Amino acid sequence: MSLVELIAQADERGLAASGLACLDRCVPLLGGDDETLRPLWASLTDGAGAAEWGERLEQVRAKLDAADDGDEAVALAHRMLRAAPAERSAAEVRVWADACSVAALRIHRLLDAAEDDASSVTAHREGRTEGMSPLVAAELRRQIVVLEVLAGHGQVGLRRALEVATEGRRVLRAVVSRRSRQQG
Repeated sequence: MSLVELIAQADERGLAASGLACLDRCVPLLGGDDETLRPLWASLTDGAGAAEWGERLEQVRAKLDAADDGDEAVALAHRMLRAAPAERSAAEVRVWADACSVAALRIHRLLDAAEDDASSVTAHREGRTEGMSPLVAAELRRQIVVLEVLAGHGQVGLRRALEVATEGRRVLRAVVSRRSRQQG
């Protein structure tokens, strides 16, 4: 199943986790650490009240939502954070998750030293993966895994989704570090 199809079939928790996982993998661009988004992840559990998402989102924004530095990848990451819905309704998180998916793939495409032959990430999201650069391919796989795990395991899949996000964050942190050394 393509990423677009998985997003279309996901429930509210899966969509929120999908968008959050994309944002989490891009936290190195926002200056955040490994724990920055943990409160939002915790708000996806069954024990968390619906209002907790909005409260925790505002706390995260206060920590991360500084002005970007003109870098396109950083600007995309900031837009993901600013676009996160304060209310975690299925309709709102579906739009956000879809936008985060596109933004995260674009960020990975911008940061990948290898060429990506596709003119846009839309083709990749629809399942056409020929000519995809390694960093973009890995991000696409992570997005698919998060949605599949949550569709198949519900709340129990949150731990695996967080592991996937953490792995991707470490990869992106290394890419960002290498990029800054090359530019500096």
